[in-house]
Amino acid sequence: MGLRFRSVATFLVLCFTASLAVGQGRIECSSVASKILKRDVPYCVLLPKSYDTAGSTAKFPMLYFLHGLGDNQQSLINMGAWNLISDLRQQNKIGDFLIATPQGWGTFYINSADGRTRYSDFFLDEFLPFIEHKYRTRTDRAGRAISGISMGGYGAIRFAFAYPQKFSAVSAESAALFPDSPKVLDQAMQSGAPRAKLFGSVFGTPINPQHWIANSPFALVKQNAAAVSRLAISFNCGDQDGYRFDEGAAALDKLLTAEKIAHTFKLYPGEHSLNYFLAHIEEVMEFHSREFARHPAVASAGK
Repeated sequence: MGLRFRSVATFLVLCFTASLAVGQGRIECSSVASKILKRDVPYCVLLPKSYDTAGSTAKFPMLYFLHGLGDNQQSLINMGAWNLISDLRQQNKIGDFLIATPQGWGTFYINSADGRTRYSDFFLDEFLPFIEHKYRTRTDRAGRAISGISMGGYGAIRFAFAYPQKFSAVSAESAALFPDSPKVLDQAMQSGAPRAKLFGSVFGTPINPQHWIANSPFALVKQNAAAVSRLAISFNCGDQDGYRFDEGAAALDKLLTAEKIAHTFKLYPGEHSLNYFLAHIEEVMEFHSREFARHPAVASAGK
């Protein structure tokens, strides 16, 4: 589920990014000390050039981006997506907003079934307030969105559907969506299916049914249908996804359609790969740019 690439290529991308940082904006990477997780959590924030020139009172929308399994908070930088995003800005295809990328390890961005790793609590109660205090970001719902790839796509959708009062828009690429029941997934884990053995440490071995349902985007759609319908929703997947996440995406599309919840779903040719992600990052960023533009800054209602 991680998007991997050669270390030499990564080094070259980082060097190229650094050389263009002045013209394209800048990237800040640091860490936040989490009392909930009892560890420092690294993060990066991608800032447009206008952040430093717009004045001390200007506030910007914030897109939280969640990386995939095996990647880290520097995923957008290492993949070369930062350069693509900067190009979109220079071409006036997207507006100016900040992108925050926290380290998520293999947590799926939720609290683990055994309660030992409370990542969801950290993200909501520590990371969002920390970022929105440190940076000049809008704190109204309309100025906050979330996105992700693979494991991070699941995390983004889960956060948005569980807490639709906090986000105005959600997107995902190749999201790790599992429409199967815990019983079916337990059987898949025992058989060694690649997509099933990824999450035993998070959801339990065997899977804790109550915990699974509480964090299932499919269950959350039904539970919070009215509030979820207020979200702008866009997701896509490759039709040859090696983890069969295309089946999960199609199932979510079917459920949202049945619940009469507006959304955009696209099934493209492609695999679960870095090439697929980069091929559609423009679509994702333009989606969020349009949604931010549709809802200019207001008072902190809906925070």
